[in-house]
Amino acid sequence: MGIKPWDIDQARDQSGRLAIVTGANIGLGLETAKALAGKGCAVVLACRNRSKAEVARAQILAPHPQASVQCMELDLSSLRSVHAFANAFAKNHSRLDLLINNAGIMMPPYSLSEDGFESQLAANYLGHFALTGLLLPLLAATPGARVVSLSSLAHKWSPIQFDDLQFKKGYDKRRAYGQSKLACLMFAYELQRRLAKAGHSTLSVAAHPGVSATNLFQHLPKVVQVFAPLTSLVFQSAKGGAQTSLYAALGDDIQGGDFCGPHAMGEMRGYPVKVGSNRRSRDEAAAARLWAVSEELTGVHYLSA
Repeated sequence: MGIKPWDIDQARDQSGRLAIVTGANIGLGLETAKALAGKGCAVVLACRNRSKAEVARAQILAPHPQASVQCMELDLSSLRSVHAFANAFAKNHSRLDLLINNAGIMMPPYSLSEDGFESQLAANYLGHFALTGLLLPLLAATPGARVVSLSSLAHKWSPIQFDDLQFKKGYDKRRAYGQSKLACLMFAYELQRRLAKAGHSTLSVAAHPGVSATNLFQHLPKVVQVFAPLTSLVFQSAKGGAQTSLYAALGDDIQGGDFCGPHAMGEMRGYPVKVGSNRRSRDEAAAARLWAVSEELTGVHYLSA
């Protein structure tokens, strides 16, 4: 018999542990938060919309009435909001076991954040880069802490456009999304290298959900949305997609720098396993350059080489 595929039932009891899940009001984030709460983990739902977060909290508490679930406002496209969240969290908590950098947007019309960043780079990557740095003291003080960064199969769609990170010379929403998700993956790898060099026990792990039927598809062309009812034939559910994040966060065999994704159909669906990534994502010189640029853009400096 082969090794049994990983699922949440194999995870240890998480009582006494604390997790932040960004974008936890819907889709992958909500399913991740539900599963963590079900294992006894206290969960902070870090969401842009407080009222939607409260609805999600009620959905989590319905099957798990004894769970500790808190809502906190966080807009990852705003550095001001990221700082406010991190300060508020640190005032009320002395530990952080899991930081699930899940929130994201996919291929919206062109816009710049209040800080002047292309919207996908801001919400998917730069906000999480800053958040991780601001919360690092709590993570470093917590034995067994992990940071899970959500990437995508789309990390293969674009390089990091260092000469035009904000797509001011012409917007291609697909390339911009690919760039943001490549940045998330490169960040996860580089964060692990820097954590290890600094002697921290915190692990940095990446995950991608395959192709999951979530609200991320709201900005795709109408002709694609018409076929949404058929997506379940190919795409996996949000609950299925969340399994890779959960494996990255809770798997006993996970090591720093691992990348988790679905096992079947070209990593589009299936149970969670460790997967590889393209050569571009493992370019250490480019990752170091991205880190330096990210520090400059966000003003958040940490684990400097």
